Amino acid sequence: MKRRVFSGSRPTGRQHLGNYLGAIQNYVNLQDEYACIYCIVDVHALTSLEDTGSLQKNIYDMMLDWLAAGLDPRKSILFVQSRVPEVMELHTLLSMVTPLSWLLRVPTFKEKVKLQPHNVNYGLVGYPVLMTADIVLYKGEVVPVGEDQLPHLELAREIARRFNNLFGQTFPEPEAKLTSFPLVLGLDGKEKMSKQLGNDIELALSPQETIERVMTAVTDPARRYRDDPGHPEICNIYQLQRYFNPLQSDSIAEQCRSANIGCVDCKTLLAEEINSTLGPFRERRAVLATKPQYVAEVLADGAERARVIARETLREVKQKMGLL
Repeated sequence: MKRRVFSGSRPTGRQHLGNYLGAIQNYVNLQDEYACIYCIVDVHALTSLEDTGSLQKNIYDMMLDWLAAGLDPRKSILFVQSRVPEVMELHTLLSMVTPLSWLLRVPTFKEKVKLQPHNVNYGLVGYPVLMTADIVLYKGEVVPVGEDQLPHLELAREIARRFNNLFGQTFPEPEAKLTSFPLVLGLDGKEKMSKQLGNDIELALSPQETIERVMTAVTDPARRYRDDPGHPEICNIYQLQRYFNPLQSDSIAEQCRSANIGCVDCKTLLAEEINSTLGPFRERRAVLATKPQYVAEVLADGAERARVIARETLREVKQKMGLL
């Protein structure tokens, strides 16, 4: 029997290159080797989202990108978190066995408090418990994550372990499967690519829009003039060249160091390769966009399949806790 993968992503709308390289392509590749469950975690989004008017559109756009990128509802369960309400009940039950001190020590909680001091809500503190509920509700064994998410997963393992110690073996302790692509910096060359920061390149942009976005990117900060030798190892554009233009990346690096190629030329090459690589994705997305009912059916079917697993797990949990 295939091991079960679970991963959830907040509904940020149209996906960008960072999402694709850091997560989505990995999701697609795992489908043949594992039994995959992929979830759009809309309740998690409420911890920092104060205007929910765009939430449903963001969910739709995100699933559109996932499907166009190759996530297959015949191979994976694809659904929206809140459509399986059992996760809320399990979150409550797990919160009864999770020490508050564990949650207050999470580095990202402290970061979020700084970012939104006016909205330090309970959900922000309990975020890791809900994340744990997401995973263990489906008996997730493997969780694809980036290195920056390892502390969250370790806490999920601790919560699952504590429950098992108190009530008997119930949940597998989820293992991390690190993504192969390193952190994708945004166009500013400083921060992680993020729609919120406006330093992203969306997958669904037109070819011309892609070119325009790439041309705004910060490159080698030490290279001020065209004749200056470059340092590709510190240039974010070159890191993307290594993925989108692997056959020429060594040559590009050599030409950069010898000042035989300028930053504008390098950006042009990258934009061309991004457009070439994403061409089939954009064609599939355009077709899917004409079938909104199909996307709705995928999500409804995924939620029903997920609930079959969720109900059984929750029944087991409640029995072991003496609630049934």
